[in-house]
Amino acid sequence: MDTMVIVVAEGARQDDEQVDVGLWISKKIKEHFSKEKKMMINLKYIDPTYMIRAIASNASDNVYCTHLAQSAVHGAMAGYTGFTVGPVNNTHAYIPFDRINEKQNKVDITDMMWAQLLSSTNQPSFLSTTRSVDIIEANKDEEPPIQLSDGETNSC
Repeated sequence: MDTMVIVVAEGARQDDEQVDVGLWISKKIKEHFSKEKKMMINLKYIDPTYMIRAIASNASDNVYCTHLAQSAVHGAMAGYTGFTVGPVNNTHAYIPFDRINEKQNKVDITDMMWAQLLSSTNQPSFLSTTRSVDIIEANKDEEPPIQLSDGETNSC
């Protein structure tokens, strides 16, 4: 079974009657395989516009996404496949898919970070009350996070 993912940039084909390029290309692919190749295909069209973020982007987001997009295009034009791009040591790098999947991170629900997450988001603890208190008590000697000027915190 062959699979393919096609990613199309927002704004592509805008010179042609403001066509929604995602819908247009999915229609063309279906037509190609049904009429010309007479093949059944399983095509999924996903428009992630409203799934990506819940707030408006800012200039920093735009610059970051532009760098990611340019890196992805450079990798594809160089002939690379099966990769994503992302920052590694402050440099955009090509990261093979198999490296992303090789290690699964586990959430330790007995550490202080988990307790702080639950507290800051007002989520209930799924541990017994006694156990939650034990975790907080065991970690009470940790240094508190340093408050940065823009409201972020950073642990040293």
